[in-house]
Amino acid sequence: MPSIKSWLNAARLRTLPLSLSGILVGTSMAVKENLFDPSIFVLAILTTVGFQVLSNFANDYGDGVKGTDNEDRVGPKRAMQSGLLTDKDLKKGITITIVITLILTGALTFVAFGSQNFGYSILFFLLGIASVVAAIKYTVGVNAYGYRAMGDVFVFLFFGFLSVLGSYFLYSKNLHFLIVLPAITIGLLSTAVLNLNNMRDRLSDVKVNKITVPVLLGEKKAKNYHAFLLLGAYIAAFLYFYFSSLSWWQFAPLLAFLPLLKHYSVVQLNREPSHLDPELKKVALCTFFFSVLMFLVLVF
Repeated sequence: MPSIKSWLNAARLRTLPLSLSGILVGTSMAVKENLFDPSIFVLAILTTVGFQVLSNFANDYGDGVKGTDNEDRVGPKRAMQSGLLTDKDLKKGITITIVITLILTGALTFVAFGSQNFGYSILFFLLGIASVVAAIKYTVGVNAYGYRAMGDVFVFLFFGFLSVLGSYFLYSKNLHFLIVLPAITIGLLSTAVLNLNNMRDRLSDVKVNKITVPVLLGEKKAKNYHAFLLLGAYIAAFLYFYFSSLSWWQFAPLLAFLPLLKHYSVVQLNREPSHLDPELKKVALCTFFFSVLMFLVLVF
């Protein structure tokens, strides 16, 4: 029987801060409008953790059975690659995680909408099912979209729009234009993390015919694309605070972008893909730092 440590390795808990960022941002805007509900917040966090762990299990399994995780892989070794878990173990883990996450999704939609907004409950439960499918189909199956340069689109939509707009809607039951801007910020920063991952693995991905955006663009254009993601995220965030007519000190979340200046310089000058690995953590933590600062600013 696999150890708890093996499962924690496959769950990749270090990825959780990035996945929680969208929930914090959506919640912060709800708090600003006096719409906060602690039950919704806790269930939204637990549901998001479930989806992220499911995605990590499925990614480990999909890349493992396809042979993508081999001796050429630059990043940290995966659970299946290193022999900590078998494909059967991961299948069981995926199944159990799906069941738990859908139960949490059902509980979240019931607490948020109850029987009075049954249509919204159905819609969000279907979005939960779509999230399960997206988590699995990233690397699993013949038509895995992560192997067709579509990962960036799905990360932007699910980590940005669904996470931020969806969490805000759970509290408010409505949407408005301004909240689209921080959703774009979180979506672009999350995509930047994926782009770094794919830039790091570009050469090994080519060997196994895994098509990612850096594989399509090449090294130089992938770096330019990375600059677009970071700059776009900053502009969207700045516009949100500008049009929200907040006090000058409430622009403080933009400080989270300062470390990204040095980060991009490192990326631009990089010639060794393996050296990009530490940069993933930097962008993920800056994204989380931005979301925490935004939460604190809008709460106080």
